[in-house]
Amino acid sequence: MEAAIETESKDLRRGWTTGTCAAAASKAACLALISGEFPALVEVTLPGGQRPGFALALEEAGDGFAKAGIVKDAGDDPDVTHGALIMSTVRHGLPGSGIIFRAGSGVGTVTKPGLPLPPGEPSINPVPRKMIAEAIAEVAGENADFEVEISVADGEKIAEKTLNGRLGILGGISILGTTGIVIPFSCSAWIHSIWRGIDVARAEGLTHVSGATGNTSEKAAQAHHGLPESALIDMGDFVGGMLKYLRQHPVPKVTVAGGVAKMTKLAQGMLDVHSKRGLADLEALAKVAGDMGADADLVARITAANTVSQAFQLAGESGLALGDRIAALAWKTAAKALSDPQIALEILVFDRQGMLVGKTGFTPSDHSESLS
Repeated sequence: MEAAIETESKDLRRGWTTGTCAAAASKAACLALISGEFPALVEVTLPGGQRPGFALALEEAGDGFAKAGIVKDAGDDPDVTHGALIMSTVRHGLPGSGIIFRAGSGVGTVTKPGLPLPPGEPSINPVPRKMIAEAIAEVAGENADFEVEISVADGEKIAEKTLNGRLGILGGISILGTTGIVIPFSCSAWIHSIWRGIDVARAEGLTHVSGATGNTSEKAAQAHHGLPESALIDMGDFVGGMLKYLRQHPVPKVTVAGGVAKMTKLAQGMLDVHSKRGLADLEALAKVAGDMGADADLVARITAANTVSQAFQLAGESGLALGDRIAALAWKTAAKALSDPQIALEILVFDRQGMLVGKTGFTPSDHSESLS
């Protein structure tokens, strides 16, 4: 799935993660603290061995500190942190303290268990921490003692457009990145956010999580079950990505919720329901209706429908419970991916207004023949 999306974006310009920018800013600030001069260009080594160079957008020095800033360039990716000023303030630390990380203005603090960092830590992920430490070692040597404070201009406002609040990361954005490079439209970051949402839900002891394909179905599913915010997994189109992680990191009850079009695609065997993976097959949907007893006229009208939504409307006007049948077929596809008798799976199908038009009960997900 990731390879397919990344191949499609191969001609788009790549960018740099917040972790890369923080590492470069930290190296520049450390060099200025030691030598009294900021570099004209600062290079850092990425996990894959590449060494990009960055110009500084901010230079500031004072009594016992040096501060450098780099404007994040996310390339052609629609990243909410594109253009953000990532800053690092470096101070000498106590002897033997090593590198101590601090969350400055605009960088969040972890408040919930289940993330790669414990509660109370600044949300600077492990790979960026390693990159920062290695970048500092290039100018100060191994085993250097420094306090590194990472901040982001308007980071708290930017964080409102992320999932940080749901994950319990408060006060700003996270400093992220596993490769140091932003690949435009890659699903990797989204998949990782799905995993982290499941980790947080499990750490809180939740027994029921809900993954939805969009905002309308998410809110409708939350209201249907009265779920807390931390039980909501921002699954998006990646049904398979969520279910396969849950197979390895189980939760007793799982709801998969979505609109009629994407749940029809799931019913037709697609675990990635993005439009780029293909549209729902209206002819196949019409056959389902026919198997349920629809007359030839309704079958023909569903086949000729402009959208899946129109097909459902036609079925509804004829009194045909198409939503429940699609939910049952979608359950079979999802259950095959989940495949765990200890996990009860439910499918909810909603229309564009958030009205429930189809559902299954919670059924152990290894019983793929129990829904007919």
